[in-house]
Amino acid sequence: MDPDHLRDLFANFRPVTVRRMFGGAGIYADGVMFALLSSGGTIYLRVDDGNEQDFVRENLPSFAPLMKSGKHAVMPYRQMPDRLYDDPEELAQWAQRALAAAQRKAVTKAKVKSERQPVRRRRPQARR
Repeated sequence: MDPDHLRDLFANFRPVTVRRMFGGAGIYADGVMFALLSSGGTIYLRVDDGNEQDFVRENLPSFAPLMKSGKHAVMPYRQMPDRLYDDPEELAQWAQRALAAAQRKAVTKAKVKSERQPVRRRRPQARR
């Protein structure tokens, strides 16, 4: 699926940016990655406690790429329901919940990062 097709697919949601990564692509809205396109062409949406039950109810699998170690790494993305490819209005609703999940994670990451940053104190400048 090319970037233009992905932008068209999410047009009822909002403008998206597509960035290639690892044979697939990250799909971004408002600077936050809320979905991904696997190398196999499947779209996965970001999940957290706020929206994961929607995917569980529909028995949609998690994104679990095979790592070099031979193990699968389960990531916080689940397969988008197939019907959404033909229903732009429902896709916009699912995408909004995925974006909200991604934004919650971004806020949490920023907070943790700021808590870990040591306070830098400025040295007094020598008087001349």
